[in-house]
Amino acid sequence: MKFDPPLLNGFLLRRYKRFLADIRLADGSEITVHCPNTGTMRGCSAPGSPAAISEAKNPRRKYHHTLEMVRMNGGWIGVNTALTNKLVMEAVAAGRVSQWQDVEKMKAEVKISKETRLDLQLFHKDGSDTLVEIKNCSLAEAGCAMFPDAVTVRGTKHLRTLQALAAAGRKAAMLLLVQRMDAERFRPAWEIDPTYAAAFAEAQAAGVTILVYQAEVNPTGIEVVRQLPLAGDEDFSGVPLI
Repeated sequence: MKFDPPLLNGFLLRRYKRFLADIRLADGSEITVHCPNTGTMRGCSAPGSPAAISEAKNPRRKYHHTLEMVRMNGGWIGVNTALTNKLVMEAVAAGRVSQWQDVEKMKAEVKISKETRLDLQLFHKDGSDTLVEIKNCSLAEAGCAMFPDAVTVRGTKHLRTLQALAAAGRKAAMLLLVQRMDAERFRPAWEIDPTYAAAFAEAQAAGVTILVYQAEVNPTGIEVVRQLPLAGDEDFSGVPLI
């Protein structure tokens, strides 16, 4: 994914009211931008951090710019969760997800029940399909990416849905996209949401495929580049996050 027009550079002053952020631009002016991230942005919202924003094409938008990424620990972190599904679909289409190189067609926003939708349905060359939920991961500590960064009842519900599908004989998968390069492995953030972490383990044990892929993020574009392994059991009882 390339950014066209190019992103504007600035510095993050603060993120507040969940969907707003104040940015200081290179010329010293300050603007309020839309922050499309429902999490806490833990570990990627420190005041004073370099930031990159996009300009909306819709002139009627109340906030004409969107926070796309923040630079911390020497690297850029993608925080716009509205791009996550598109990034994954681009990666699947380009053959970068090794497990799904036989995909012929994709369908987004698949209705499972009256109350539940999943992000993606993959149609394989052998006639089978895979139902996929996608999550954006922006939290990492000591080389380990983690999800979620806040308690997520909705995320747990998605895992239960995938588990039920797997139990019924359907192919079901969770793909977590880590939008930062300072991680070498992944685990669920049990310190933040133990209920989600338990559901994660139960879903995996029930046959839900868990995939973690990493994207290289910079102001020119974002690209999925490699798969990350799940952390071993010894990493599930580490020092709680501060």
